[in-house]
Amino acid sequence: MHIGVIVLIILVVLLAGLVAAFLYRLTILRRGGTAAIMRVIPSAGGSGWRHGVIRYGDNTLVFFKLSSLRPGPDHRMTRQGIEVGERRKPRADEFDIMSDEIAVLELTHHAHRYEIALDRGALTAFMSWLESRPSGRSRRGRPAA
Repeated sequence: MHIGVIVLIILVVLLAGLVAAFLYRLTILRRGGTAAIMRVIPSAGGSGWRHGVIRYGDNTLVFFKLSSLRPGPDHRMTRQGIEVGERRKPRADEFDIMSDEIAVLELTHHAHRYEIALDRGALTAFMSWLESRPSGRSRRGRPAA
């Protein structure tokens, strides 16, 4: 009987930890952001897509998966390190989770490759954020002419 009570206490503590992690993640996701679907490539066919939320900072984009209990972002990209590749429409096997209104962008960030699926408004916001980055040639603290 003693061992059964100890096992029960351990299970309750583990369950409480999982619930706390879930509530923390839910709180993070509800703070706002832009809905996106993202995957690491190469991936076979239409697999590997994860729904989530992206947020833009001054120089960083973060992606939070909806199905993760990780306390922080699942992916983090710096604005200076992002390179946009080809843009395409969803393929036949991707229409289960996407509509034809979605654009899929290929991104490269420091030798890691991703695909991100965004609707028209989110795509405009992403491209505006990305294009407003300072050029690599500009330096802070340069004396005025």
